[in-house]
Amino acid sequence: MNPLFVSLLVVVLAAQTAWAGRAAIEEIAADPYVSALLINADTGEELFAENGDAVVYPASALKLMVLLVVLEQVEQGSLRLDDMVQVTDEAHRMGGSQVYLDPKEQFPVEEMLYALMVQSANDAAVALATHVAGSKENFVALMNRRAEELGMKSTRFYSVHGLPPSEGQEVDVTTARDFAILCRELAGRPEVFTYTGTAVREFRDGTFIMRNHNHLLNSVGGCDGFKTGYFRAAGFSIAATAKRNGTRMIALIMGSADRKVRDAKATELLARGFAMIPPKPAVAAPVKPEPAMADDAPGAAAPATGQGGTQPPPVEEGWSKFLAGLGIGFALFAVLAFLILKKRSRRKGSYLHRS
Repeated sequence: MNPLFVSLLVVVLAAQTAWAGRAAIEEIAADPYVSALLINADTGEELFAENGDAVVYPASALKLMVLLVVLEQVEQGSLRLDDMVQVTDEAHRMGGSQVYLDPKEQFPVEEMLYALMVQSANDAAVALATHVAGSKENFVALMNRRAEELGMKSTRFYSVHGLPPSEGQEVDVTTARDFAILCRELAGRPEVFTYTGTAVREFRDGTFIMRNHNHLLNSVGGCDGFKTGYFRAAGFSIAATAKRNGTRMIALIMGSADRKVRDAKATELLARGFAMIPPKPAVAAPVKPEPAMADDAPGAAAPATGQGGTQPPPVEEGWSKFLAGLGIGFALFAVLAFLILKKRSRRKGSYLHRS
């Protein structure tokens, strides 16, 4: 038998075996999408909604809740970003999007978070969950507890990765409105965008290149998150966010039958949101005072008073006029004194001549 044919047969049988273990779930993907939502992340105001409460499958987008739980563990001091995560056999066996973790490896929590958000790595999700809570099941309980605290009333998680459920398991469910609550909670943590805003990153000392599935990072101005999700029955979903001129918008498109339609609608909603923001009033530049002009400057004009007339001449100008007048007075006095003395001199000469 042809070796190539045997290899292909093995691959097909393996795939059939894997999918045979998947639970049968309703296909909800729709054209153009199941639901859409737009909110102002700063105020929480809902700017657009279409079927916001329709139940959908978040798929890999639920890894955003994994991110939130892990970061909150770091905030509480029970976990550090430089803690080493040991890869488990269970994580190693994960399929779908992954970074091909090996049980012999261990990585810092921070590197696992990059793998979780950039590559959407299912094996990293399982490794992180096991490290933080001891098992996937315990971590899922943390996810559901946090969802309840946030008021995500129609959300229920059953996995840490968002893959289609295995036989006997249930599918993860949420709504666009619930997911907007999660996204707004994440938006309040600047460190989140360190991970969700990374388009390309090296992993395992540069031997593996991770590429973000969120194409809006490269096409929408100010976009720095969050996450996409997909499997066939769920359709294409995205929780997208962008920040412009100090304002952040969050758009959600859930259950689209077409990836390009999903991305186009998310782009449209973000643009619509920013267009609704009134422009900030221009701040007038401070007026610099005119430099004072010298009194003797040619063409210097007298400054106007508040009554429309002219101000009185400055003190220096009054003194100048006074001194000028005083000089003229002295000159006149000298002339008069000279004339008087001259007249007296003539009279005295006449008297001498007579004697």
